[in-house]
Amino acid sequence: MLEVNDLRLSDLINAQSAAPAVLVSGDPEIVGLTADSREVRPGFLFAALPGSKLDGRAYIADAVAKGAAAVLTTPDIAECAVGLVRDANPRRRLARMAACFYGPQPETIVAVTGTNGKTSVAEFTRQIWNGAGYSAASIGTLGLTVDGETTGPSLTTPDPIHLHQVLHDLADVSVDHAALEASSHGLDQARLDGVEIKAAAFTNLTRDHLDYHGDMDAYRTAKLGLFDRVMAPGGTAVLNMDSAEFDKFREAAERRQHRVMSYGMRPGAELRLVERRARPTGQELEIAVGGRSHVVELALVGDFQAWNALAALGLAIGSGTPMQLALEALPRLTGVRGRMERVAVLENGAAVYVDYAHTSDALETVLKAVRPHTDGELWCVFGCGGDRDPGKRPMMGSAVAKYADRPIVTDDNPRSEDPALIRAATLAACKGGVEIGDRRAAIHETVARLGPGDVLVIAGKGHEQGQEIRGVKHPFDDATVAREAIAARAGDA
Repeated sequence: MLEVNDLRLSDLINAQSAAPAVLVSGDPEIVGLTADSREVRPGFLFAALPGSKLDGRAYIADAVAKGAAAVLTTPDIAECAVGLVRDANPRRRLARMAACFYGPQPETIVAVTGTNGKTSVAEFTRQIWNGAGYSAASIGTLGLTVDGETTGPSLTTPDPIHLHQVLHDLADVSVDHAALEASSHGLDQARLDGVEIKAAAFTNLTRDHLDYHGDMDAYRTAKLGLFDRVMAPGGTAVLNMDSAEFDKFREAAERRQHRVMSYGMRPGAELRLVERRARPTGQELEIAVGGRSHVVELALVGDFQAWNALAALGLAIGSGTPMQLALEALPRLTGVRGRMERVAVLENGAAVYVDYAHTSDALETVLKAVRPHTDGELWCVFGCGGDRDPGKRPMMGSAVAKYADRPIVTDDNPRSEDPALIRAATLAACKGGVEIGDRRAAIHETVARLGPGDVLVIAGKGHEQGQEIRGVKHPFDDATVAREAIAARAGDA
């Protein structure tokens, strides 16, 4: 943990905030921050935050007993034995305190939000920067990637203390560019507040996470927070002009006095995809940038990858990368683990892909993307997660039934729910779907049946390394299991 000398509680309160100071009592020196009472050390500030499962305010006495020098919490806490800070939005205050405490950040930081595409856009942006000669990192679902080396665990919008510590550490080793994924949960909980974002991208908005947000309006509002609250006025908003949500995000960006850089196929897009031609192992793009046409070979399958590449291009240009350097880096983009990852091509030409698609829109996008590369039948092994929005299940089943020739319904992460009931809800809308509950068996049986020119998409888990069943996490990796199935098929042959 970084230690900071001569940094007092009042310094943390007043930094990065236009709101008045909320110091109630005491002004001690602070040597560390935490929202977990188990991590409190002498001289730390303890953020006692209310949560959906645990209420940090119940642990104030424990934190003080461990030596906490100060407590940040809600206005209803009247007094405390140590320095007390009360705030109506303690999460946002904590994020800004963390930004002050950890100090230096990479000079250029961008963020991307949207239902789908965040991981790919963040990673593609990092690759463009690397290609342009910068030392760059991406932070998100796959972990922390610096100059091509990835370390876990998943950092999809980390808690603000961890996030600002990571940003400090990157700056400390001269990483000058960083791309972040901005999840709706992270934005709603103010985890990115205090991050000095120069450009932010919006990819798309479809139904997801309603178990947390409640409805689409609240979900959209969380995403808009990246543009109308987190990014300081005068940044660059890179927005998908082909999305039905474009106008709402454009209006939010303009109210915050951001420059809007649009991308997509619609006339008027600043980064316009004029034409896309599928190739056996990728695609050729004709892109109009600033009125000039550029032809780019992209070694990535799927039209959605073209949109992801455009979003990354916009983030790079919008944050200061020279346009020509950014364009020259596009042909060198490589795919992201678990995102349209081609695991293998069988001896008969059949191909197997693993993808993270876990919404109806994402499944439709992925299946439509591989259709031009399918000479035989298109198979899809997929399932729906437990303890999440149950309304997604029939929508996902219907999407796969419509866009795949052979839908195979299996388990995803049932979590605490009965897997059979999840599969039943999915199958009810999946015409022609075949049920194979055990995910490993579903992958093995499907791989064994692939014919010449067939394509199999194993969807839902992507990069994940485990499967949670009845509350127990078991090691599981779709790509590894697919390779086992391919080896077993070869042995049988």
